[in-house]
Amino acid sequence: MSGATISDVQIAAAHDGDAELVVTLAYENGGRSLVALDEFAVRTLLKSCGATSTDGLIGAGWEHVRDALVAASSRYG
Repeated sequence: MSGATISDVQIAAAHDGDAELVVTLAYENGGRSLVALDEFAVRTLLKSCGATSTDGLIGAGWEHVRDALVAASSRYG
């Protein structure tokens, strides 16, 4: 996954009706993956990227998304 970056972000409704952010990761080989993030993960991602809005996430490395998912998951442990 080296070189994957955030190429797009969209707000979507989660299955429970809450808002979530769907992040598109673009890979060097042209592949794309969609990753859904809950509110906690989004706040963590924004902070780690130094972004004040979702537009500031474009171009950030995939490792920020990974770390946000780990942080969101760890809050229940």
